[in-house]
Amino acid sequence: MRIRAASAEDAAAIADIYRPYVAESYVSFETEPPDAAEIARRMAAGGDLYPWFGAEEEGRLVGYAYASPFRPRAAYRFAVETTVYVRDGAHGRGFGAALYAPLLEALERQGFTQAIGAISLPNPASVRLHERFGFRHAGTYAQVGWKLGRWHDVGLWQRPLAVPAEPPEEPRLLRHQAAARSDQGL
Repeated sequence: MRIRAASAEDAAAIADIYRPYVAESYVSFETEPPDAAEIARRMAAGGDLYPWFGAEEEGRLVGYAYASPFRPRAAYRFAVETTVYVRDGAHGRGFGAALYAPLLEALERQGFTQAIGAISLPNPASVRLHERFGFRHAGTYAQVGWKLGRWHDVGLWQRPLAVPAEPPEEPRLLRHQAAARSDQGL
């Protein structure tokens, strides 16, 4: 297994991994699977602020994780929503945890203060993964998504990343983190 930064070149593989979650399950509330171009657009929209990671096995992408804005309003800019997806058939082999560890570490270094995981319920495997990484249940939106012929709840799991300063510092760009780590010999 190799964990690395994901790039636009991974967009087709990411779309392929994500497709069954959209088309065949309630894990994602999207109803039309995005194609590679849309995935690449989403990756580019995050710029150098929201990281994407990929997990490879034998040269094939088998999972990905990323962060995105928690909410669009400016006061929320210190919090992120985190997401992880693993290719169908590769569950239970540690890819989710291997992806989440560097994602959360990067977000901590960037200075984000909170990570939020939004989980369509029931999803005990995702709940276990989030709780393994220190996320705690912060609330549930009841019956907010209609998919596959029924209503679904969404649970929110929250994890502190950095101590919120007053006033807060703006989250740092990924390239600034890479430069700082290089300057420190890391």
